[in-house]
Amino acid sequence: MGEFVDLKAEDGHSFGAYRAAPEGPVKAGLLVIQEIFGVNGHIQSVCDGFAADGYLAIAPAVFDRKQRKVDLGYSAETVAEGRALKDDVGWDDPIPDMNAVLTALRDRLGASAKIGVVGYCWGGTLAWFAACRLETDCAIGYYGGQIGQFLTEKPRSPTMLHFGTEDTGIPMETVDAIRDAHPAVEIHVYEGAGHGFACDQRADYHPAATALARERSMAHFAEHLG
Repeated sequence: MGEFVDLKAEDGHSFGAYRAAPEGPVKAGLLVIQEIFGVNGHIQSVCDGFAADGYLAIAPAVFDRKQRKVDLGYSAETVAEGRALKDDVGWDDPIPDMNAVLTALRDRLGASAKIGVVGYCWGGTLAWFAACRLETDCAIGYYGGQIGQFLTEKPRSPTMLHFGTEDTGIPMETVDAIRDAHPAVEIHVYEGAGHGFACDQRADYHPAATALARERSMAHFAEHLG
């Protein structure tokens, strides 16, 4: 359903992105932000799923600033590789790339088009940044492990966050701190779910939590994107 395209950020950096378009009318645009494993088969399938629901979805390859065409699987070795790439890219470099996707979506759908953002893992925290620093109409973050480090940032659009009780990298104290600092943010916690629970290629895949989180996410998009 989707294809890879080339985009350019305001600073002149060219990067790849996976774009999935619906077969029928487009409801709105979605910026989809990768995990630490690149725009791999899972992220592509996520975009395809949103396209099937009527959204034009684009996932930027934010690792392209350091290493192009990263497509990792899910193992201890690839986790280490992905974390190293994430640390190398940092938190600021992805911002212009995400903004370039927002611009591409508006160029395609019109300046008044509604645009949402959703991110997973590392992308969950980047989705928080997009909500706080860029012009979006709503945002969703799945298990964004570093959001707790950026509590002074304030979302500028309606934001929903998903976490699992068994996520060893995101203690419930961090989730409570986010909730206390941002009571307007809609936060959902899933019993028995670990990190990456919405990815069917990961050991912590939790079908029930995935289904409920997606139901809530689609309702969030329907409310704020139309």
